[in-house]
Amino acid sequence: MIRQAKGRTPRRPPPKKPPSNHTDPVGVYCRVRPLGAEDDECCIEVISGTTVQLHAPEGFKSHRNGEYKETQYSFKKVFAVSVSQVELFELVAKPLVNDLIRGKNGLLFTYGVTGSGKTFTMTGTPGQGGLLPRSLNMIFNSIAPYQAKRYVFRPDDKNGVEIQSEVDALLERQRRENGSSVPKAASSRQKTDPEIADMIKPEEAYNADGVDEDSSYSVFVSYIEIYNNYIYDLLEETQEDTIKPKPPQSKILREDQNHNMYVAGCMEVEVKSAEEAFQVFWKGQKKRKVANTRLNRESSRSHSVFIIKLAQAPLDADGDTILQDKSQVSVSQLCLVDLAGSERTGRTGAEGTRIREAGNINQSLLNLRTCIEILRENQMCGTNRMVPYRDSKVTHLFKNYFDGEGKVRMVVCVNPKADEYEETLLVMRFAEMTQEVEVASPMDRPICGFTPGRRHRNQAFQDELSRKLEERGGPIDKDVASVLNHLVNSLPPIPSCELTDPHDDITLPRLIEALQNRQRIRQMMVAEYNKAANMMKSMLQELDNNLFSKDDFIHEQNGKLAEKDRIIQNNKMEIERLEKKAKMQEHKMDILQKTTKIYEGDKRVMQQELETREQRLQRELSEKRRMEQRMQGMVSDTQFKWEKECERRVNAMQLEMQNKLWVKDEKLKQLKAIVTETKNSGRPDPPPRQTPPQPQHQPQPQPQSQPRPQRPSREERPPTKRSASPSPVPTTAPVRPLHRRSRSAGGEKWVDHKPSSNLDLGTVLQPVIPNSIQVSKPSEKALSKCDRYVLTHQEVASDGEIQTKLIKGEVIKTRGGGQAVQFTDIETLRQEQATGPNRKRRSSEGPPASGARPDGAWTDVETRCSVAVEMKAGSNMGPGYEHHGFTKRRKP
Repeated sequence: MIRQAKGRTPRRPPPKKPPSNHTDPVGVYCRVRPLGAEDDECCIEVISGTTVQLHAPEGFKSHRNGEYKETQYSFKKVFAVSVSQVELFELVAKPLVNDLIRGKNGLLFTYGVTGSGKTFTMTGTPGQGGLLPRSLNMIFNSIAPYQAKRYVFRPDDKNGVEIQSEVDALLERQRRENGSSVPKAASSRQKTDPEIADMIKPEEAYNADGVDEDSSYSVFVSYIEIYNNYIYDLLEETQEDTIKPKPPQSKILREDQNHNMYVAGCMEVEVKSAEEAFQVFWKGQKKRKVANTRLNRESSRSHSVFIIKLAQAPLDADGDTILQDKSQVSVSQLCLVDLAGSERTGRTGAEGTRIREAGNINQSLLNLRTCIEILRENQMCGTNRMVPYRDSKVTHLFKNYFDGEGKVRMVVCVNPKADEYEETLLVMRFAEMTQEVEVASPMDRPICGFTPGRRHRNQAFQDELSRKLEERGGPIDKDVASVLNHLVNSLPPIPSCELTDPHDDITLPRLIEALQNRQRIRQMMVAEYNKAANMMKSMLQELDNNLFSKDDFIHEQNGKLAEKDRIIQNNKMEIERLEKKAKMQEHKMDILQKTTKIYEGDKRVMQQELETREQRLQRELSEKRRMEQRMQGMVSDTQFKWEKECERRVNAMQLEMQNKLWVKDEKLKQLKAIVTETKNSGRPDPPPRQTPPQPQHQPQPQPQSQPRPQRPSREERPPTKRSASPSPVPTTAPVRPLHRRSRSAGGEKWVDHKPSSNLDLGTVLQPVIPNSIQVSKPSEKALSKCDRYVLTHQEVASDGEIQTKLIKGEVIKTRGGGQAVQFTDIETLRQEQATGPNRKRRSSEGPPASGARPDGAWTDVETRCSVAVEMKAGSNMGPGYEHHGFTKRRKP
């Protein structure tokens, strides 16, 4: 068996749009809201019918030099504070309604910051209806005589409309009215909501021009909201469960066969009057997400979209019934969008859920601005950048309108309050940029090809037929054919008139006889008709006489009825007054209930936030207790460390003081010996010098070891001095004890930081750190390997000589994983040059023999004190030892 290869799904071709050379820019209108209070500062001025000017308020600086900046923005039309709802509708929404009836789509949305009057412009209030109720009123005023019966047009759940016969529509109507599972459609005869009553005055009604009388119409409405970038159906019937209410299910966007976007599964309600349509709207409006903020009492937290879909189909050639052809059905829709206002959370005081709602609102509006900017760039610069419609549900739903599926109109609502200046400035810039976007004009729908005026001719024929039948006393409408057939059948039948032979003398006499009989019967019928007519006339005359006699009685009764009518009229006026009062009270009660719900919702949110903060506080308290325990441990460890350090320092200080006492004792002994030697003439040899007592932890000095320059220690001490001595070197062999190694040469590792600008002085006594890493710049890698740090710094002293400072410190690891240096000691090294005369105190004896140096030349005090020895207290070298300068041995 050969398996058929799997074919690849063909790519769907792009939608073929009719070529249109005519484009229309996006119509942008500006409406200025009145100030809330007279003492508020105004930042907007209407200069003309198309231009507004923004003034920077007091305290707001726009330029670096502190000057105020005034900017002007132009629109298609600017509506000042005193504009009425009627004038706004006539210039903005009326053209879109006319296009809707002609089969063209339209998009109208309001845009602005929170509290700028967008909802009032779109919906209005009782007595001042907005754009939406006036559009519905105009639609039904225009198509009311031409509406089809309910359920003749039926949505197919794929953004299209199907047609069914009147019999099927009647059956479906009965099934929906009798079925309990299917909710009944809203009726216009039901009691209207007090909040939507009296929205439009009768004198403010409009009719569309050019309505096709040879078509039947039907209107479907749907209402959705886009909340947190999710689509919800506000007309969806849900079963309310008080114990465990179910959240509403979000809808998805799909593309129909004409590549238009629509909301799948959205409920479409067929309406037959403006009152019924607006009642459906108000039913969904009560489900819309609103909240109380600092700037607006009932702030819209979602974008609402009210879709009016008009389906129309032509009548057949007789003008009696709708043409049963789906291809001839034209569907047009008008989308009225109330965008949520952009806001700053700092000004609204939003917290928790409100912050997330505001963020989603601002993100969707930002994506709308981005799409408009890219469209404008593609049209003006000839680029072909992809417009990110799919980044937001708002732009994705209305993608077709910007691609040429209908007209786009925008009403920018602004608040002239000075506090709204910065946000109003951004709105104005976006609105002025939107005007530059061109949208292709939609094509007119094709004509079906039937003769116009079919409905009028059919109606005239039916009226004339009914009038004639009524004049003749016959039946009306469809009973005429049955009566005529009855009269014809009552006459004798006509015999056969066929002549088969030219000499036939039987057929013609038989026919003449039959016709004479029919004529005789006809005359008898006429006589009976006349007799009946005369009898009817006499009866009518008798009835007329009776009527004349009763006219007086009727006149008397009419007078009584008029009096009763006046009483009834007065009662009706009182009832209307009470009904209006009841409506106002119900309106106030509904507002109070809404406010109560809002406050209850805010209370629940605040309770949740309070519980969250209490939990956070408990966690912080437990964390604080853990930190306190940890800090107590660290304090105890630090205290133990410092106790050890203090003990070590005390021991070092005691050792240093002992060494100083020993040094002073040695000096006194030397002075005593010198004085004693000068008094003696024989000059005996000086007594042997004693070595100082050594601590147990230090090694004994080695006489044969070579002393090397000592490195300064890390303990704090006064800086040492190095000086060159011009005194001669004694001939006796010096005792060279083992020198003390610097602490820098221990097991600890040092970072020897010597800048490249340091000079090599070439002196004998130089600090040497063998276990070190020499660097010219400190680095994290070197610090991580060492425990100590020394910085060599050179500067010119006051006497002109170069002075060297050794700045020492400890490398400490930080909690963040880095290294820090804590400086603990500064050691100063200086150079001095002996300039005075070399004075020596000679003994009383004569000069020594040639070639030999007397002992008195070295034993005098001046000679001995002219040699400076660098040492540390407690070192193995004492003042009695002679010091020879040795050249520093450098590493190869």
